[in-house]
Amino acid sequence: MNEATAGAAAKRLQDIPFSILDLAPVREGGTPADSFRNSLDLARHAEAWGYHRYWLAEHHNMPGVASSATSVVIGYIAAGTTKIRVGSGGIMLPNHAPLMIAEQFGTLESMYPGRIDLGLGRAPGSDQPAMRALRRGLGSDGSDFPEQLAELRAYLNPSAIDSRPMGVRAVPGEGLDIPIWLLGSSGFSAQLAGQLGLPFAFASHFAPDYLMAALQLYRSSFRPSEVLDEPYAMVGVNVVAAETDEEARRLATSHEQQFLNIIRGRTGQLKPPVEDMDALWTEQEKAVVRRQLSYSVAGNKDTVRDKLQQILNQTQADELIITGQIYDHQARLRSYQIIAEDVKGNTKA
Repeated sequence: MNEATAGAAAKRLQDIPFSILDLAPVREGGTPADSFRNSLDLARHAEAWGYHRYWLAEHHNMPGVASSATSVVIGYIAAGTTKIRVGSGGIMLPNHAPLMIAEQFGTLESMYPGRIDLGLGRAPGSDQPAMRALRRGLGSDGSDFPEQLAELRAYLNPSAIDSRPMGVRAVPGEGLDIPIWLLGSSGFSAQLAGQLGLPFAFASHFAPDYLMAALQLYRSSFRPSEVLDEPYAMVGVNVVAAETDEEARRLATSHEQQFLNIIRGRTGQLKPPVEDMDALWTEQEKAVVRRQLSYSVAGNKDTVRDKLQQILNQTQADELIITGQIYDHQARLRSYQIIAEDVKGNTKA
């Protein structure tokens, strides 16, 4: 990792919120029903351990990810918890009519007031066949994302009725305070978030190459708004924590296998960890996977603390969002507990 940005005030891990991004993994031999139960169990523990928010991501046509109906799963998690913020990381807006998202998240905010986040992306969250199936009749390739975003925000803003198609109203939704985040893995959403004065989250957990450039673009293009006076950036990191470095690295091979299958053009459920990844990948594949997962940390509490502090020094993030694709549910819980209690220093509520 690089050193802290010159002149930037030093931040400590204890100074910033930690949150969780859950892909609702379906492990090999398991079912989506198992995945949802595990996600709710993790969310309840995360709330007790002091995590700030719990986000779920929209993916389609992926047997290893159960959160395709993202709004429904958000409602399930919010209903089973009491105070942690719950939201989308994210909803892929080009897959949907903006009115439907305004209504869905208006419904969630009405049910769980003050706890719902709406993170939006412009990628498909799927492969090409699934994208075509999702966008049938919509004709959107993501290039009109700014217009879709403006339409969605107009539905939520009571004074913007003249900006909506034929004056249509989102009920519920209109007049509710639902924080909107822009998510991205390149400069497009970074600049748009800055220009609109919205919070921005970068997907460095799987697309690290443009992280620093995107953060610089977001901060340099930021214009204060009624939402934010200053930029607010969240950075995604893969973290696997365990009692020893060796055990953490072994657990992390489940995620490495998942990414290896992706670059081979395959999908599947989350696999058990293995002792030796070199038996599964070529040197070229290893290099690609390691590069794409370069914002990943696997180790004991000291290793994780040191590496996360290095990432914070480099990015000056305002918040870290942690994801951990771990096959065994109890090991997954223990990983997030170590991060919260031993790395960040939270204590159980």
